[in-house]
Amino acid sequence: MPTRRQCANAIRALAMDAIEKARSGHPGAPLGMADMAEALWRHGFRHNPANPLWFNRDRFVLSNGHASMLLYALLHLTGYDIPMEEIRNFRQWGAKTAGHPEYEPHLGIEMTTGPLGQGIASAVGMALAESMLAAQFNTPEYKVVDHHTYVFVGDGCLMEGVSHEACSLAGTWGLGKLIAMYDSNGISIDGKIDGWFNEDVAARYRAYNWQVIGPVDGHDAAALDKALAEAKADTDRPSLIICRTHIGFASPKADSASSHGSPLGEDGVAATRDALGWHEPPFTIPQDIYSAWNARVAGKSLEAAWDNLFAAYAEAHPEKAAELTRRMRGELPADWAEIARNAVTEAVSQGADTATRVASKTTLEYLVPRLPELAGGSADLTGSVGTLTSSSVHMDVKNHTGNYISYGVREFGMSAIMNGLALHGGFIPYAGTFLAFADQAKNALRLAAIMGIRVIWVLTHDSIGVGEDGPTHQPVEQLGMLRLMPGFNLWRPCDTVETAVAWTYALEAGHTPSGLSLSRQTLPFCPRSEEQVAAIARGGYVLRDCEGTPEIIIMATGSEVALALGAAEQLAADGRKARVVSMPCAEVFDAQSDEYKESVLPSAVRARLAIEASASDWWLKYVGLDGAVIGMEGFGASAPGKVVFERLGFTVANTLEKARALMAGKR
Repeated sequence: MPTRRQCANAIRALAMDAIEKARSGHPGAPLGMADMAEALWRHGFRHNPANPLWFNRDRFVLSNGHASMLLYALLHLTGYDIPMEEIRNFRQWGAKTAGHPEYEPHLGIEMTTGPLGQGIASAVGMALAESMLAAQFNTPEYKVVDHHTYVFVGDGCLMEGVSHEACSLAGTWGLGKLIAMYDSNGISIDGKIDGWFNEDVAARYRAYNWQVIGPVDGHDAAALDKALAEAKADTDRPSLIICRTHIGFASPKADSASSHGSPLGEDGVAATRDALGWHEPPFTIPQDIYSAWNARVAGKSLEAAWDNLFAAYAEAHPEKAAELTRRMRGELPADWAEIARNAVTEAVSQGADTATRVASKTTLEYLVPRLPELAGGSADLTGSVGTLTSSSVHMDVKNHTGNYISYGVREFGMSAIMNGLALHGGFIPYAGTFLAFADQAKNALRLAAIMGIRVIWVLTHDSIGVGEDGPTHQPVEQLGMLRLMPGFNLWRPCDTVETAVAWTYALEAGHTPSGLSLSRQTLPFCPRSEEQVAAIARGGYVLRDCEGTPEIIIMATGSEVALALGAAEQLAADGRKARVVSMPCAEVFDAQSDEYKESVLPSAVRARLAIEASASDWWLKYVGLDGAVIGMEGFGASAPGKVVFERLGFTVANTLEKARALMAGKR
């Protein structure tokens, strides 16, 4: 029977071999954290490699994602679908073993990590999801939702501000099943961290209301076992286990920044193998070590026991069991088509002039009571962004009942936690802030897009129409930033109906995060035919047309659609032919067939004008070299919103002038 150190050394050997073969990677952290990983994954981590999607599995997040070979070695050794060939192909095209972990739950990779701090922040969301589901579905007899969330973090993760935001909330919420193991090695890329990270981390986390354990020797199996048992015993507070480790353990580069992000080299690998007493050929693991690591038998038994528990639960509480199963599958309710249709029909029938942030709240008033998986919230802007409905219940921080989360002034932490809620399953998170503050949250939005998860951001006060609050609160470049992000749908509706469609589409887009860009100021309702209402879901459509071929196409979104319609009306009165295209979601429009896009934007019409109170360059792909854009070329100003619009040229008169110039062949 191999020793525990020998089992940990198998991780080290695989990490060294893969990184050396790739001539690229980060050996320091896998070498340093291997004993921590052995203590957790071989002694109490509940999972089933034969079924990585088992609902009641423990979740594991590698927040310091540059240590990816640690995770791949663990998955390979315990029996996941990461064969040795994938270890050999580390960091190569098409491999399952990318340079940083990439979300693939079928392989046991719970989330994409690499940008430091976001792993622990999203782990907070996973732990919150577990606790909220337990509050909703567990009964005194049946604890069908009962698992832990573990996260490995390094010094860099705890330097990042998002860790402060999320971990503060985790302590406030008392997430007792969240356990973080801190690889405290005192080294980052620039060297010893004393000069830039010398705070008392333990005191910081105690102030957050975490249980702090250690420091313990991160290479002592018995000390690690004791620490993990202590962490699990405290069910009222999240736990931070401070593990003192040596980066690049046993290598010639140990305890130095040089071991962080480059291969050890042939001589360095040989010296490390000698120091570890590991004499196997590269990419070779003895069978007795494989047997010691294999978790398939134990995992099958764990899942079978839970299956029996759930079967008894389903017999006693069939409705609860069916609802939990539906939500964990990510399926919308069986009557979703009717719910979505009615939400849009209500918006059509109301026909009200209103701010789209208010229209969004009206739609949520209809959706929230019908979709119990919706978990709303805001970054301390509830009254402004309209995310709280009459059916919303503020989450009780003691027992985690409710469906509405107050995140405080923490846009980045909020967004990363929302990602964790979605990744865990059972919830569709949505929350609101001002569009200008999407900058603070941007990297979490980007990770959601990379992972392809269903998260919805309500981004209000979406233009210079904010008015008196001035340039700091008036978004200019944010729409372009979000539209340039692959795999992210940005909706900017012009009225109640487009807002309702945006919500239903975002909820149906199971593998795509969405943002709703919404106005503070009142916008006019636009009458439409049934065909036009249906076309909104195609991202762009003809809102007003003319007979025959148009002389000009005027495109707009959100608050500027009314200007386009006003200009087209005056052109029609002059006998000119103008088409107005509303483009609430360019990403969805771009995904339509060439035939549909040509029907909306016929290539023969060269005179094209786009109008949007945002950075103008993004629109050039639609207007072409012969067209023009009325957009923002700088920042806004502090004044009443109507005055700011007028002074910066967002008027019917200016739209009309530009349109006439284009029809005359002038730009």
